[in-house]
Amino acid sequence: MLPIPNRIEDESHLDDLLSTPSQGLIELFGRLAGDILVLGVAGKMGVTLARMARRAADAAGPPRRVIGVARFTDPKAKAELLKAGVETIPCDLLNRAEVEALPDAPNVIFMAGKKFGAEGSLEQTWALNVLMPAQVAERYARARIVAFSTGCVYPFVSPLTGGCGEDEPPAPIGEYAQSCLGRERAFGHACLLHGTPVCLIRLNYAIDMRYGVLHDLAAKVWRGDPIELSMGWFNCIWQGDANDWALRALDLCASPAKPLNVTGPEILSVRQVVRRFGELLDRDPIVLGREEETAYLNNASLAAGLFGYPRIPVERLIEWTADWVSRGGCSLNKPTHYEVRDGKY
Repeated sequence: MLPIPNRIEDESHLDDLLSTPSQGLIELFGRLAGDILVLGVAGKMGVTLARMARRAADAAGPPRRVIGVARFTDPKAKAELLKAGVETIPCDLLNRAEVEALPDAPNVIFMAGKKFGAEGSLEQTWALNVLMPAQVAERYARARIVAFSTGCVYPFVSPLTGGCGEDEPPAPIGEYAQSCLGRERAFGHACLLHGTPVCLIRLNYAIDMRYGVLHDLAAKVWRGDPIELSMGWFNCIWQGDANDWALRALDLCASPAKPLNVTGPEILSVRQVVRRFGELLDRDPIVLGREEETAYLNNASLAAGLFGYPRIPVERLIEWTADWVSRGGCSLNKPTHYEVRDGKY
């Protein structure tokens, strides 16, 4: 069972919590055969997801490889994975020859893509979010694939709706979100051609003390920066739970591709969360404007019905984040841009 401490002491403690598997994941790995290949492992979530897979595999018993694939431009990620028992393979996933040379694996987690700075390099954004997935889908046509997507493929909706369910037709705003729908279509095409079983993880928003919507809001309150309220609501989930659910989605892969919303059950008010951070940080938040009637909101009742309530409740996430920011905990300096309404990231 995941321990829920009052505070997260440091990055080592944080990464240990983020990579702790649930009993449900361990049980799945006890009956799920084969190696696990994590593509795009060096990103924000990949290292802790791969470490979680390794820990779940070890606890489940049957021997298997957990392999992380990335360019590894940051040697720290590779070192952390190797220390945790995850094999690493350097690879440019846009290079067809390098992709073809990767080992076979029946279980693939696809996490690669581009968001940050997408608007400044749209050609690269489309290449990384559409062409690269198409190559991977072709290479692993016989595998089971869990592919990370985003809730940004949905339209804005009122919080009164409860958020978009998986049956909501996509209506992406801006080229980044359009390219993410393109990623989904690339994997969906593999389903049509080869019957590849796929699950598409539509995630809004993963929370790690070093980044995420809560980190963005807490840091602004702490510094005294103004907070724009036009995007007035959001969903979020502890990154450890998002990792766990994504790995457990290997058991849900289907053809045609199965979308799965991954987020917490609450629709959170930016205004109220900022007020709570003000209380915890002893600050008077500065807010500007007023809430628009709609926002990016996902309804993850399907995932919650399968996996249960997230292990870390949102109030504890808020408390952890306030404590982390007030102590000068490190930041990845990658704003989520949750407040963007025109799709330009």
